[in-house]
Amino acid sequence: MPTRLLVSTLFCAGAFSPALRADPTNPIPVLQIKADQVTAKVSPTLYGLMTEEINYSYEGGLYGELVRNRAFKASKVSPRFWDTVGGAAIDLDTNTPLNDALNVSLKLDASQATAAAPAGIANGGYWGIPVRPKTTYHASFYAKAAAGFSGPITVAIVGTNGGKTFARAQVTGLTGDWQKYEVTLTTKNVKPSKDNRLVITTTSPGTLWLQQVSLFPPTYVDRANGNRPDIMQLLADMQPKFLRLPGGNYLEGNTIATRFNWKTTIGDVAHRPGHMDDAWGYWSTDGFGLMEYLHWCEDLHMEPVLAVYAGYALHHDYIKPGPDLEPYVQDDLDEIEYLIGDTTSTWGAQRAKDGHPAPFPLHYIEVGNEDWFDRSGSYEGRFAQIYDAIKSKYPQLQVIATAKVKNRTPDVLDEHYYRSQEEMEAHAHDYDAYSRDAKTKIFVGEWATRVGSPTPNMAGALGDAAWMTGMERNSDIVLISSYAPMFVNVSDLKAGGSMQWKSDLIGYDALTSYGSPSYYAQQMFSTHHGDTVLAVAEENIPHYTWQPPAKRRNGVEQPRPQPQEVPALFYDATRDGLTGKITVKVVNRQSTPQPVRITLSGVTTVARKGTLVVMQADKPDDTNSIDQPGRIVPKTKTVKGLGTDFTSTFPPYSISILELSAK
Repeated sequence: MPTRLLVSTLFCAGAFSPALRADPTNPIPVLQIKADQVTAKVSPTLYGLMTEEINYSYEGGLYGELVRNRAFKASKVSPRFWDTVGGAAIDLDTNTPLNDALNVSLKLDASQATAAAPAGIANGGYWGIPVRPKTTYHASFYAKAAAGFSGPITVAIVGTNGGKTFARAQVTGLTGDWQKYEVTLTTKNVKPSKDNRLVITTTSPGTLWLQQVSLFPPTYVDRANGNRPDIMQLLADMQPKFLRLPGGNYLEGNTIATRFNWKTTIGDVAHRPGHMDDAWGYWSTDGFGLMEYLHWCEDLHMEPVLAVYAGYALHHDYIKPGPDLEPYVQDDLDEIEYLIGDTTSTWGAQRAKDGHPAPFPLHYIEVGNEDWFDRSGSYEGRFAQIYDAIKSKYPQLQVIATAKVKNRTPDVLDEHYYRSQEEMEAHAHDYDAYSRDAKTKIFVGEWATRVGSPTPNMAGALGDAAWMTGMERNSDIVLISSYAPMFVNVSDLKAGGSMQWKSDLIGYDALTSYGSPSYYAQQMFSTHHGDTVLAVAEENIPHYTWQPPAKRRNGVEQPRPQPQEVPALFYDATRDGLTGKITVKVVNRQSTPQPVRITLSGVTTVARKGTLVVMQADKPDDTNSIDQPGRIVPKTKTVKGLGTDFTSTFPPYSISILELSAK
């Protein structure tokens, strides 16, 4: 293959020194790193997170709440996910609401309750209630009782099979008025398990009403209404720089009425009505609302990339630009004010009332989501109206478009890519040819190599890593990027179960969680890079032949494309301006080890010892799972024999990061 030289991250024809010219008898790949030629700065916000309510990402995932359908609004006809205990009878009661937001309650008829046969209700959570040893849980609920009933009520965590009680507490003093009751439940030194239920019973006959029945385990950094610690730690280990929120389709909803309406997701959780996440088919309590997103950012030292509603819904409902759109534009401005306004402003004062007087850091606002699906063509006008309003009040903010527009110049354009491994590898050099004069930069806001289910396998990770070398090499163009989707509950993978989209970064059930090979590829790239991109010249890069599949257009299969020659080895190099450390990333997607000659110019010396971080698999379909969470993980070791000219052999199916100390 011809020599390829990366200068200003463009592939240009270039020549190596005579010593580096191809030897037809020994065509070993060569990477010449030009440490004195900086082609770009590595964007400080390159690696981040994208999130939305899909695959039970919050309800039954990151959000700490263990009770499913705690507000009894997941169904209008029955108390879904709730069972009776003993001789109890339950029904939804719209005549006894807690408030205007939670406008239905659970009526519990416990008239048959006795000391020998308690009656009540039980909730199995999201495919189980996790029990861990020596752990304190916080239970709470609102309740009122008919005349003559005052309790007691027993709250307990009980095994589904065998009925073992792990923890219990009692509540007394119910009255005819709604009141909130809170207890703690502490387990002993028990074996971890997930086949458990929250059970609320009484031995006293009578009728009572319940609302907002909640059970929280310990949360990350002990935050009230907070997040699950094990999943948060996986995210913290990625060292993400931003969070795109509240997500894609979840932002829009199938209809305008079911969009993410941020104003109904703040304040006391008992006054949040919740809404149907009809984009993905289940109820959202909105207990995980706007402030919870912002707490998530704060806890992981990320910045929010705030997506605001742009007047479009997935079923192609849209608001016409002009006066009809104006109330939604004002909602967007109010939301920005909630994040960054001072406490003398209306929404800045509301943020302070909600417990956070200080403003949050904010640099990027995204207008809508995937508006290239808008068949009306209205995004041009909708974007312009929202763009102008934001820039007028907040000129310091960078505005992101989700489709190409002509009447304004967005600061950033959001591009989404879901591809096969071969497609990712075939496109890994796309941004090398991007115009450096373009005023609009790129946010790759959703992307994934969709290979493997429920989480990606090693083939997916290899495609991801190949793609990331291209984004990192061109991070003067690609300022921010985020894999999607991030989460999947793997408890029930059949249709209608816990997964709506396969190939997700992190998997979990009620008790445990794990990172996929793609998760570890993300972690490796995010935590190992310098602040400048170095020019690299290549020679003898191996290729493979790929036959792209035929595509269908309007139901008609199109002619099969011509076969393509696709690189089988991918790379980039960065340098830390403070320490001088050079980081070289090499992805070998082949089934055989690949020796690579690496030379460095523009430096005086390279230390003989360095650090190698490598993740590899025996087969491309090898993967991690709940049962084997650490099957494929990065391993770090010290390597010797380095210098300004050395050869390193990279294992088959591997992602490698070589850190060199150079002067």
